[in-house]
This record gives sequence, C-alpha cells and structure tokens, in this order.
Amino acid sequence: MNRFLDFLNRLEDKKIFYRLSKVRREAVMVEIAVPGQRWEVEFMDDGTVEIEKFLSDGGFYDEKEMDILLKEFAD
Repeated sequence: MNRFLDFLNRLEDKKIFYRLSKVRREAVMVEIAVPGQRWEVEFMDDGTVEIEKFLSDGGFYDEKEMDILLKEFAD
C-alpha cells in the first residue's frame, strides 16, 4: 500500500492528472494521460506493479477515421 500511495503522491506533486480504476479482480489501476502518451499502472495484490505505456505516433486523422475504427474493433 505504501508504494501505491507514494506513487499517487508523486503524481500529485508533479501535477500529473490520474484516474483510478479496477479492471482485474486482483489489482487497482492508475490511468495517466500526458502529452503523447497514456500509461496504465496496475498495483497487484501480490505486491507487483505492471506498467503499460501507449505512445502516440503524432498523427492526426479526420472524421473518416471514426468509421474505420468502429469497423475494425466491432464485435
């Protein structure tokens, strides 16, 4: 728990916005968005920490991209 709270305090000290969520039964996720990146940091009940980073390619797309995304990721 100390590592979890220390991490949140460090984010707050640096004025980095975060959101807490729970996706897996055994973890709490901290979701962070910074320019050009999004991070998911999960604190597991066994004490491990998993970090996944999503990096932007810097590209911007027009409205047509919505149809492509919905078609590609629909069930």
